[in-house]
Amino acid sequence: MTQATALDPDFPATLDALRRFVADHPRLCVLTGAGCSTDSGIPDYRDSDGQWKRPQPITLQAFMGETATRARYWARSLVGWRFFGNARPNATHHALAELERRGHVPCLITQNVDRLHQAAGSEQVIDLHGRLDVVRCMQCDTRSPRDAFQTQLADLNPEWAALSADTAPDGDADLDGHDFARFRIPPCPICGGILKPDVVFFGEGVPRERVQAAGQALEAADALLVVGSSLMVYSGYRFARAAARRGQPIAAINLGRTRADDLLQLKVSSAIAPTLRALLDSPEP
Repeated sequence: MTQATALDPDFPATLDALRRFVADHPRLCVLTGAGCSTDSGIPDYRDSDGQWKRPQPITLQAFMGETATRARYWARSLVGWRFFGNARPNATHHALAELERRGHVPCLITQNVDRLHQAAGSEQVIDLHGRLDVVRCMQCDTRSPRDAFQTQLADLNPEWAALSADTAPDGDADLDGHDFARFRIPPCPICGGILKPDVVFFGEGVPRERVQAAGQALEAADALLVVGSSLMVYSGYRFARAAARRGQPIAAINLGRTRADDLLQLKVSSAIAPTLRALLDSPEP
């Protein structure tokens, strides 16, 4: 018995419904969340009821307004990046890339910032919340690779670079009880501005052009398939609402509650990777 069938006693019927959903709506806009990357060792944010498992992520206002908060963030990121930067795609990412190759996924919108969909071979990807492998200057908008910034951080803070800790969802690590006052952060080499990961923090809006591109991709699709997201954050939930307003069917593969449960035509409450594998292995209806 697979993990998927163990979690869902009605899995054969559910799989058949999912297979028909894909057959009836061959051009899917796929929206993914943190549940896609947990098998790669990257923790997710919420429990099966959609509640936070840990304190909420850092806000843009705190990061930009407080030197101590920036020091805490980059110290944790220095330690956590060693793992996060080496994470590899798992079976879920590969299955979604295969669905794209078969012509079923003309666009994938991801709330994740790990670029694992691209590493697995997906090409039509919109990184809704940005990408953690890039660092951006908040003054001159210069962007540079995170790996290069990692080297700078380690050179300036060798005692921190030697630490190890449990990984956290944002690519950082849990360093409770440490004093971050002496942690050194290099400024932008171009203008001396504040450097921030090129991702959307809480309290920060998704760039308008990115939202528009995602909305256009959804509008051109036959249906929306949500994979591994509770949709508790509005930036992702908005697309479920948009699909519902247009009468586009919505299906979700997710363990636990989603914010859009009342909008779904189909809910698959099973482990994602074996569900997608079974879908790919099943014959066309």
